[in-house]
Amino acid sequence: MFKSIRVGTARSPITVLAVFAGSTGLPRGVELSATLKDALGAARKTPGFNGDAGETLVAGDAGVLLGLGDRESFTADTLRAAAGSLRAQLDRMDANAARLIIAEVIPAKTLDDETAGRAVGEGMGLSNWRVDFFDGTASNTPPARGRLTLTASKPAFKRGLGAGLDLADSVNEARRIAATPPNICNPAWMAKEARRLAKNAGLTCRVITYAEAQRQGMGGIVNVGRGSSSKPCLIVLEHKPARPRRGVRLALVGKTMTYDSGGYSLKISGGMKGMKYDGNGGCAVLGAMLAIAKRKVPIHVTALLPAAENMVAGDAYRPDDIITMYNGVSVEVTNTDAEGRLILGDALAYACKKIKPTAIIDVATLTGGVVVALGSWSAGMFCNDDKLRGRIEAAANVTGERVWRLPLWDDHREFMRSKHADIWNSGPKRDGHPIQGAAFLSFFVDEDVPWAHLDIAGVSKVDADTPTFVPGPTGFGVRLLTEVAESLT
Repeated sequence: MFKSIRVGTARSPITVLAVFAGSTGLPRGVELSATLKDALGAARKTPGFNGDAGETLVAGDAGVLLGLGDRESFTADTLRAAAGSLRAQLDRMDANAARLIIAEVIPAKTLDDETAGRAVGEGMGLSNWRVDFFDGTASNTPPARGRLTLTASKPAFKRGLGAGLDLADSVNEARRIAATPPNICNPAWMAKEARRLAKNAGLTCRVITYAEAQRQGMGGIVNVGRGSSSKPCLIVLEHKPARPRRGVRLALVGKTMTYDSGGYSLKISGGMKGMKYDGNGGCAVLGAMLAIAKRKVPIHVTALLPAAENMVAGDAYRPDDIITMYNGVSVEVTNTDAEGRLILGDALAYACKKIKPTAIIDVATLTGGVVVALGSWSAGMFCNDDKLRGRIEAAANVTGERVWRLPLWDDHREFMRSKHADIWNSGPKRDGHPIQGAAFLSFFVDEDVPWAHLDIAGVSKVDADTPTFVPGPTGFGVRLLTEVAESLT
């Protein structure tokens, strides 16, 4: 791991040459010294090196071959993952600078130079992260190396490279917060951290405290978090450019459960482990706001992070309670472990009333059912507007953060009706559980507001190493939401 990776100039960099699988020799038109050309050419003919995606091979003292895989199936995702493998190879070589000959090899009809550069920057930046910020005196983690400087010949590729690295920095901030243990990361810490990051990024931040939430009638946030010694709050972040595009107000809402024990519907021990990641939706929204501010996206964006900790206590909410939400909807609590939708409901209703958004996207690790349905390959998307759905799907194609649309029909809303209150927070059966969550949330969004709900429970963390991620949070949603925001300009 490097302390940082940046674009710049450097003396005597290692030369990285990308090659497609099945090709022989070296690409034409690439300027190389005679010594380096001979070394790379000889390495290309090494038995066993095929140029498969992410495959690397050291060539002489100052060269590396990077495989891009099959030319026909090559995508930005392929390049992003290959760049993660390259970062690991440069780390093993103790490199401090690298010259990237990548754009010169990729056909323009496949990826333009800037898109290719961005994919490389994202892959290298995302892979250059690990959870070592709580290591103690007995740690055996090797120290991070110094700075890695990247250079390239094509201006558009360099521009994309820098943008990709910057975006990865925002994702990694989201991952850092998500990985912070719950004895540190509680609602109060989250609010403090949001204020600090907002100040540095040029965002405005205000916090609706527990007492104020009580006064405003935010029954979801208040009841879910009241059993914790760290009381809940609603964090509001705003990106207000000097000249925003008129008529566009985007609201981003992220579930920020800093820990979820299940409450009185207590999780079993195996189900409770890892519940520090139940705030990954809020972390993704916070990371997206940092990226949006850094990229100076010219639209008005407001983020709402309802932060709470779901605990067991004498004052905690219970099954059979009936609570009244911010918009006046009454909810019968059938399961205190279906808490995320309660805090999101208040935040969505608040957004509709106070912000008057032209679009709302909420992001949440809402249900285990979406993991059963879609695994770790895609987030579940529910959307009431085809235009917004198209924007999100297009952004997913660009970023590689996949979404898959699931149904939300009137039948699903009717299923959420309670005999004792307007609705219940969870039905008596787990049938279509991700849909139940989305149907519940729909009661807190004005009908004329384009809205999308992203259930990221299956994609918000990984359990094994990948070319771009170590086990832990992925920051899923930061790149996707940033791309959606940019599409609205």
